[in-house]
Amino acid sequence: MLKMKKVLLFDLDQTILNRNESLLKFLNWQVSYLNLVPHELKKSFINRFIELDNNGSVWKDIVYSQLIKDFNIKKYDTSELLQSYINDFNKFSTAFENAPKTIQNLHAQGYTLGLVSNGKTPFQEKNFYALELTDYFSIIVISEAIGLRKPDPEIYLYTCNQLDCKPSDCIFIGDNPKADIEGAKKIGMKTIYFHPTLTLHPSLSDASIHHYDELEETVRRLINPPHF
Repeated sequence: MLKMKKVLLFDLDQTILNRNESLLKFLNWQVSYLNLVPHELKKSFINRFIELDNNGSVWKDIVYSQLIKDFNIKKYDTSELLQSYINDFNKFSTAFENAPKTIQNLHAQGYTLGLVSNGKTPFQEKNFYALELTDYFSIIVISEAIGLRKPDPEIYLYTCNQLDCKPSDCIFIGDNPKADIEGAKKIGMKTIYFHPTLTLHPSLSDASIHHYDELEETVRRLINPPHF
């Protein structure tokens, strides 16, 4: 009898990478380093960026173009600020607490690990590389690089094909109920919904966690459910 593969697929933003914290660190640096606005407007600028960014769903040329208008910025144009974002964001990449240690443990326990992220290339790769976890991952899939986006079933099937596994071999860990949980679940993967301030988990997910300290036990429970 063939032994089932143990494959764990992770989203990046707000799953491994604490994007909210990373973004705040980057914006504090960028506003000060480039002297974009007077000190008394710094907080307003950052808050407006976060509002326009809409949890990363709006690309930054649109965000910076609006910010330049809102704050009457003359020293820099959209392309210059966008280039700073692309080049410098990764310097502030911050993982969630205990994510690196947990990922190392799971790898040491024999799990095959993969990353599947919606986003731009090579921007997302650089953010991930900065976390120094690439040695533990067998595959990195970025949507723009392959022309597919979650929750399209094809991006999950592409990843399975590259790893020579079946969807039923996989557990997908992510923070987006639609892209990560619903998309993976539809093709037969088990799912873990991750959210640090979680109250209720999506009805489709098999499990939910608030913190990486919970992940190893949750994975074990999904692979070997208790029998009563």
